[in-house]
Amino acid sequence: MSAVAAPLHVEANASPPRLLPPDATYGEVTDIVASGMERRFGRVWWIALGVSLVGTIVMLASIWTLLSEGIGVWGNNAIAVWGFDVGNYVWWIGIGNAGTLISSMLLLTRQRWRAAINRYAEAMTLFAAALAGLYPLLHLGRPWYAYWLAPYPNTMDLWPQWRSPLVWDMVAIASYLIFSALFWYTGLIPDFATLRDRSRGFRQVVYGVLALGWQGSSRQWKHYKSFYTAMAALGVPLVVSLHSVVGLDYAATLMPGWQETIFPPYFVVGAMFSGFAMVVTLTVPIRWGLGLQRVITAEHLDAMGKFILFGALVMGLSYALEWFNAWYGGNDVERDLVLFQFTGAHAWLYWTMLACNCAVPQLLWWPAARRSAALLLATSVAVNIGMWLERLLINIDTLTHGHLPARWGFYVPTVWDWTLFGGSLSLFTLLFLLFTRFVPAVSIHELRELARQEGAAR
Repeated sequence: MSAVAAPLHVEANASPPRLLPPDATYGEVTDIVASGMERRFGRVWWIALGVSLVGTIVMLASIWTLLSEGIGVWGNNAIAVWGFDVGNYVWWIGIGNAGTLISSMLLLTRQRWRAAINRYAEAMTLFAAALAGLYPLLHLGRPWYAYWLAPYPNTMDLWPQWRSPLVWDMVAIASYLIFSALFWYTGLIPDFATLRDRSRGFRQVVYGVLALGWQGSSRQWKHYKSFYTAMAALGVPLVVSLHSVVGLDYAATLMPGWQETIFPPYFVVGAMFSGFAMVVTLTVPIRWGLGLQRVITAEHLDAMGKFILFGALVMGLSYALEWFNAWYGGNDVERDLVLFQFTGAHAWLYWTMLACNCAVPQLLWWPAARRSAALLLATSVAVNIGMWLERLLINIDTLTHGHLPARWGFYVPTVWDWTLFGGSLSLFTLLFLLFTRFVPAVSIHELRELARQEGAAR
């Protein structure tokens, strides 16, 4: 009996893996994070900044052309009324949802490895959600009338149609952006105080203003932690409701393939999946470019790899449920749509989507694959491509293959569709490069707390 019980006893009392070097101190942790933004940036950073700036200018030119010529410059037509614009909106809002959701859930579940990723995950939320909000405005054709969506009284007693999911979208996105900005800034206040004390001259004044008089007293920390935890608790249902509304944009219609009761949770899971993949895509270059290998370790990569693997399994189950529901429901139009997805004009894109979202992440069953930065980066990029294809195909497969064969058609994106999408990626990269230059990409005070906890555990 003792021979069997001993290993179980050892396993139950085994300490969790360390996330920081054994000799990590407060000062070393601060220097690792702050030096990444204080030193002179190299040639790679400047080249990336220049390329992203050019791409952003191309995006602005694309928007100018759209506003000058009209929606006709896109590939949208009378059949495929939704194309790149709505597909990219759903993709960006999914990525934007995940950052705050990941940060909030990891905080509430007391995951120690959160300290190394939450800051830039939350920044990812702000940039991606802002880009997502741009697409519905441009899709209107006359974005200067976007305020008509807002629920406000006016002299003609006209109110928005509250039964329209588009109005829910407008309210949800605005609420989410405000909340995410407050949540992100709140987490930064102690770090701004640290940078204030390390800086001189103009930078000290700027960081001092941003720190809001933070002195690090026990009373301030007590109120800070209470408020920050309450914000995290509010963030989870807000994020779930936001992307559920996006799913209802589709489920509230009568189109085949969209009348799915699983769409709200399916969209939430897809948002977490694509968002975590984007976090990994950002983690690897941030870890390398800012020299954060000592605080973003193989243990962090391993944990994120497990999340991507779990998301791939759930997404595979979701696809299978869609196919099963189409068969079990007995609706010939639904069955024909599934057959079209596998064999129709966009079948090669559908198969690529399944490979990227379901097959490629299966490599992460092996711990060595999860701990390899290069392989994990390649997997996360594949997932981002797969999820973008999914968001696009949800639109064009159904719209070009609906109930009436006489209404079947094609969707072909134009150069302006591609330049707007590529430009949004460039603007996202530009914002992130500037973020890493002026704001600590990793939470200094949370890493200090982690160093204290691991030091006490020794």
